[in-house]
Amino acid sequence: MQTTSPPLSIDDLRASLRPGQRELADWTGGPLAVAAVPGAGKSTGMAVAAAIAIARQQLNARRQLIVVTFTRSAAANIKAKIRGYLKDLGLPQQGFQVYTLHGLAWAIARTHLELTELNSDSVLVTVTQNHRLIRTCVEQWIAANPRLYQRLLEGRQFDGEETERLRRQSVLRTEVLPELATTVIREAKSSGLMPDDLQRLGQEMGDDYLVLAVAAGLYQTYQEQLRRRNWMDYDEMILAALRVLQDPTVRQYWQTQVFAVFEDEAQDSSPLQTRLLEILAADPTEPDNPARANLVRVGDSNQAINSTFTPADPIFFREFCSQCDRQQRLATMTQAGRSAPPIIQAANFMLQWVNESRLAKSEIPFEMQQIQPVGANDPQPNPAPESHGLTLVTPTDTYQTVELIGQRVLQLFKKHPHHSAAVLVRTNEQGRFVARELRRWYGEALSIYEVGQQERQSHVPAEMLTLLQFCDRPHSPDYLKAALMTLMERKLIPTQDLNALVPFPEQFLYPGPLDPPQTEPVLQARYFCTSLLRARLELPAYQLISFCAYTLGYDQSELATADKLCDRMAQQTGHDNTLPALLGVLQEIVNSERFEAIDTENTDDRYTQPGRLTIITMHKAKGLDWDYVFLPFLHENVIPGTQRIPLPAQFLGDFTLAAVARAQIRAHLHQQPTFADALTAWERAQNLKTAEEFRLLYVAMTRAKRLLWMSAAAKAPFTWNKPENVDARKPCPVFPALQERFPASVLSCRGSFA
Repeated sequence: MQTTSPPLSIDDLRASLRPGQRELADWTGGPLAVAAVPGAGKSTGMAVAAAIAIARQQLNARRQLIVVTFTRSAAANIKAKIRGYLKDLGLPQQGFQVYTLHGLAWAIARTHLELTELNSDSVLVTVTQNHRLIRTCVEQWIAANPRLYQRLLEGRQFDGEETERLRRQSVLRTEVLPELATTVIREAKSSGLMPDDLQRLGQEMGDDYLVLAVAAGLYQTYQEQLRRRNWMDYDEMILAALRVLQDPTVRQYWQTQVFAVFEDEAQDSSPLQTRLLEILAADPTEPDNPARANLVRVGDSNQAINSTFTPADPIFFREFCSQCDRQQRLATMTQAGRSAPPIIQAANFMLQWVNESRLAKSEIPFEMQQIQPVGANDPQPNPAPESHGLTLVTPTDTYQTVELIGQRVLQLFKKHPHHSAAVLVRTNEQGRFVARELRRWYGEALSIYEVGQQERQSHVPAEMLTLLQFCDRPHSPDYLKAALMTLMERKLIPTQDLNALVPFPEQFLYPGPLDPPQTEPVLQARYFCTSLLRARLELPAYQLISFCAYTLGYDQSELATADKLCDRMAQQTGHDNTLPALLGVLQEIVNSERFEAIDTENTDDRYTQPGRLTIITMHKAKGLDWDYVFLPFLHENVIPGTQRIPLPAQFLGDFTLAAVARAQIRAHLHQQPTFADALTAWERAQNLKTAEEFRLLYVAMTRAKRLLWMSAAAKAPFTWNKPENVDARKPCPVFPALQERFPASVLSCRGSFA
């Protein structure tokens, strides 16, 4: 006869927690900030605290705890944990809801669409649609603002030469202005700034190009286009929810329904998202009293690595922690059981050294919060290190780096076949190089999973569309440039200034005897383009996708994805095998973004499978961990790197408009002094980037459990678009400091593997 274990008590559940986690579980009301180091178990602590709060407050469907996380996978994970702890307590699995921030916003907005600027037919704009929308906005802004556009066209100096004018027009239309619009719309909108706010802010800034005025015009056009097409973006969801909550009756209803809000990864929230949570967590009897708000925010400002892509900034979570600290409502989770002690020591040293070195100048990248090993009786003790736990290597070049990684991984898997390993790279180009060289060196002896390769397969329809559009209309400068960009990204033609080629497509594709001679890179680009056009004439339309797939050098998985795409298009076009029919179906597939690449992997655990080496970017590795982590290519030009000014856009100055605008907006949001000129704003943007790059390295280092292997080769490429062109490279500044601090971990490439 099967016996059922008696339910746990709240005290039993609390006793299983560490210091810091217990403070979270002991919360009974009011604001609380929890600053947690990597591997501290903040998700577990939050799930236990949620279950205990549900039990103590007897929460139900009419009075609930709202838990907010950053991603859907994190939401599913914490929901399962809360249900498990409620089951352990012998309680029904109710009284809470778990959302992503945008999911929560849409749940609020759709209940009262009449209070928003949306309706039941509003459609969430896809990434591809948004790119096209931005291009449309750029063209409309140029037509409506000829004087501002002319000022940009003239740049620092301009001799009026027609070819240069056409080249600059191409750069502004297809690169500079779309990047400015994308950056500013995201920054301003997520911060609650509307186009009029941006226009007023621009009047306070001093720069020759009136960057924020240009950005405000692009932003205004974008908003008008969204309304006209009945589209919404993710930030529009947050704004819609806030508009709904402006109604006193609706706001009180939600505040009465919500007992408290728990937020995970709080360092990644934008100001607008934080405002939404503050309203929901407010006491309905005293909504303007922040001391009465039941808002618990858990995060780590030292792991804030998304401010390059989003308006999130660690300064906001730090401010919340400071406010709670003054009220004695700040808890810290400093004990972490993920990593072996030598890895913890290396991460702590790196954090302190970077702050003291002032490499980011006025920016302080890290809070001085050190990771501590867990106690002796902790249920999740720190794992034993593999050898020294930390290995620091200086290979001859990047090729030897990969050879050493492969040898070490094979040794480790032979010794521990059920352990996991990963190579964390800064860019997908680096990951592609590592995967290619490992397969060349070790063939089938090593099981490799390159995450970037799987993601690239999802771009197959877009790449096919780009090449076929060029085949259909080769005289279009836009289609020609898009095709050349695809060829350049696939490393089939040398990197070059495409804007100098596309203004005169006929001259580029079929030059006459009086045209100037073409350089070798231009000849290579022309060869591929004319090959595509010959195929257009000689092959039936339904075979063009296969031809393009082979032209782009697709691997086996990508070719399988292209074949699947061909089958899908054949079904939809029926007997109409003309190129226009194919383009219409392909455009629909790309717009819907519902075509899945060939992938038989389980998405839940594919990154951390035992006995397999995962190659993944540092950004994507956040939230994951492996027994053995390899960090190659730690060079100064990669981390911290420098903000690159694209060569074609250097006629504007020694800065980019997007970075200048972002720095200006953030200075306003952080209540800091405005900038006297664009170069000062550019320098501030560089400092922010430097600080974030070192936080990214810290995140990467703390993914390792038993072994952290770091290297900086003596020779490496300047650009990973040409990995074969290696020369002397300086290491990332923190790497020599680690070697000096941990001499026992320094490994000679000719020595044994430690």
